[in-house]
This record gives sequence, C-alpha cells and structure tokens, in this order.
Amino acid sequence: MKQNKQSFQHESLQDSKSIEKILSAVTSGLAKGKLQFSDEEDEIIFHPEGLMKLKISAAQDDNQQRFNIKVSWQRDNNKINKTLKVN
Repeated sequence: MKQNKQSFQHESLQDSKSIEKILSAVTSGLAKGKLQFSDEEDEIIFHPEGLMKLKISAAQDDNQQRFNIKVSWQRDNNKINKTLKVN
C-alpha cells in the first residue's frame, strides 16, 4: 500500500482578531468539505468527511495559558478506483 505523507506547519504571532479569522476559515472549510492550509513555503489540502475525532485540551503554567484543538479523521480509501485481481 502506498502511503503519501505530507505535512504543513506554520507558527507566528497573531492578535486575537487574526486568530478568530483563521479559526473561522477552518470552520468554513470544514462545512464546505475542503481545508486548504498554505503560506509562502508550503501548502496542503484536505477533504474532510464522515466522523471525526475531536480533542480539546487546555493548560495553565504560571503566566502561560494555552489550548489545543486537534481534529483527525480517516480518509475513505474505498473511493479510489482500484481493482484487485486474485488468480
């Protein structure tokens, strides 16, 4: 089975309004079934569908506060038109 692993990572400082716009774009992409992440260096496109796993975590250490949102799903490989022949 061929595995095509691609990844995208972006890190920057943003104000809360900018982050709100990014999260809004993510929710809009989920609703449309297409998530496209890109910057000057890289791009990746997903087509999420079906059931998804959602994980939300939050933590506070001294002066630092953070939260993480993780969404994952399995691609439906049945949609790939491949014929298996066994003789």
